[in-house]
Amino acid sequence: MSDTDTEELSQMSDEEQAMMDEWAAMADDGDGDASEESDSAEASVEASDGGVEDDGSTRILNQEEIDSLLGFDDEGAGDGETSGVMALVNSAMVNYERLPMLDIVFDRLVRLMSTSLRNLTGDNVEVSLDQVSTVRFGDYINSIPLPAMLSVFKAEEWDNNGLMVTDSALIYSIVDVLLGGRKGESSIRIEGRPYTTIESKLVEKMVHIALTDLSSAFDPLSPVSFNLDRVETNPRFATITQSGNACVITRLRVDMGERGGRVEILIPYATLEPIRELLLQMFMGEKFGRDSIWENHLTEELHKTDVQLQAVLGEMSVPLGEMLNWKVGDQIMLNSFVNEDVELRCGDFPMFKGPVGQKQEHIAVRVEDYIASEEGRDL
Repeated sequence: MSDTDTEELSQMSDEEQAMMDEWAAMADDGDGDASEESDSAEASVEASDGGVEDDGSTRILNQEEIDSLLGFDDEGAGDGETSGVMALVNSAMVNYERLPMLDIVFDRLVRLMSTSLRNLTGDNVEVSLDQVSTVRFGDYINSIPLPAMLSVFKAEEWDNNGLMVTDSALIYSIVDVLLGGRKGESSIRIEGRPYTTIESKLVEKMVHIALTDLSSAFDPLSPVSFNLDRVETNPRFATITQSGNACVITRLRVDMGERGGRVEILIPYATLEPIRELLLQMFMGEKFGRDSIWENHLTEELHKTDVQLQAVLGEMSVPLGEMLNWKVGDQIMLNSFVNEDVELRCGDFPMFKGPVGQKQEHIAVRVEDYIASEEGRDL
């Protein structure tokens, strides 16, 4: 190949390279315009769907932010608390007044149950209070982890029911301890089968003891007897109130060495209604709207108050015109006798009755009978 041919090829390659660069630039410009058009179209669609005008700062939330906004965050689920939209929904539906005395009642229950379960099992039992909160009955029933034993009990004096739920871990722990299981070994759980008669009877014995302690915990406020009605394993058969009604849920933790489980006591607000005023107290024995110091002071002052009594010798009706014609010395004939009792009145209210007599040149009335308030009003 000659030198002229080599120069021509180099020139052609330079021209072709320049043309290729130009085509690449045009392609990039076209793709950029198309992408810009597609981005603007997507932004306009998002703006139209959301009802917000696109100002160039539209940001798409990722899945974690969406879960946190809706209240489905896994990190907060472990604490038993909801956040975001779910927190607003639940606070609107289950936002009931706090009952301060319930904390004292359940704190007393913890101490009583610790002693009672130690006597039952002969082991070192520790009962602790995890939480006292409010929940809707339907939400709680749907959240019970199965298998479990649901003990329906009745408050005799309040004429309503409550629910005690014993989880599977505590059931097997109680059975293991009462039947001579070794200390320091976790109980063997056999899932997927119904509880045997022996297991049910042993757990019922524990439930009877817990209900007796619960009755004792309420005694300082109001005497009440909690009696076991039935034991269910299916939540559908343990319905004691409507699903939308609010209830107080108390979660207790029972530890027996390395074994243990949970007991949950659910009491509807309707059951606690007869002693609602007592549960609203901030401390034991509080009296609403009353002050004993002022009561004693007013009582002492009332005893020193002068009260005017009128002795009514008789009554009669006289026309006003006849009464205006009365003169000094006129006699008025009353329909009463000398031996009749005279009525003593305080204002318009009859108080006492007694005969008329004389003492040290004064007319006197001896009080013999007290006129009751109902009789006085009838008069």
